Amino acid sequence: MKKPIRKGKITMVITIGIACFALVLVMCMQFKIVNEADITSIENMREAELQTELASWKEKYEDANQQYEDTEAKIEEYKQTKASNEETRNVLESELEQVNMSLGKTDVEGEGIVITIKESDSEDAETSVPSDDLLSIVNALKLAGAEAISINDERIINMSDIVYINSGDFVKVNGQRVLAPYIIKAIGDPSYLESSLIGNGGVVDTMRKTGKDVTIDKPNTVKISKYNDDIETKYME
Repeated sequence: MKKPIRKGKITMVITIGIACFALVLVMCMQFKIVNEADITSIENMREAELQTELASWKEKYEDANQQYEDTEAKIEEYKQTKASNEETRNVLESELEQVNMSLGKTDVEGEGIVITIKESDSEDAETSVPSDDLLSIVNALKLAGAEAISINDERIINMSDIVYINSGDFVKVNGQRVLAPYIIKAIGDPSYLESSLIGNGGVVDTMRKTGKDVTIDKPNTVKISKYNDDIETKYME
């Protein structure tokens, strides 16, 4: 009974030994393969791959940086264009405002004088105020440097007409009927404007001598409304 057991142990030991020998043999072959491998070649290959990768990232960076610089240049160009357009627009708006003021198309205010002409109740005086008197006052104010003039809130421009309608005994300004008292407003140097009217031989001086009631005031601010009608031309293109 004891002999068969001993024989089985020997067989097991031999089997384990063969397995260990095979394992050692495999390990030796692996070590041999590793030893025979060219470590330098592997390192060189890794270095080349890293250089290639680095070059690729460098190229991507340069492309991105170029795109950034191009974008910055375009933004700066847009800013300059916008600033230039705004400056041009401001200049044009300023010039347009000056033109409209010269044409009488805007409300204005400033220093000046207000002339009030009333029809006299005196029997010895001329009761009516002819359009020629109004026109003479307007022309005198223009020569004195008036920048804006109105008669009964009708703005006087270069194309304004001041006519006397004899059949109805009234005056038309800009085609609109105006009645006494006539209030003439003018913006400009108050002293120059006044002196152009009341000096010896001035139009207001002459009107007063004929008995007309004419007063001149110099308020702090004179407001003159804009010309409301369209400005039409017949011969200019």
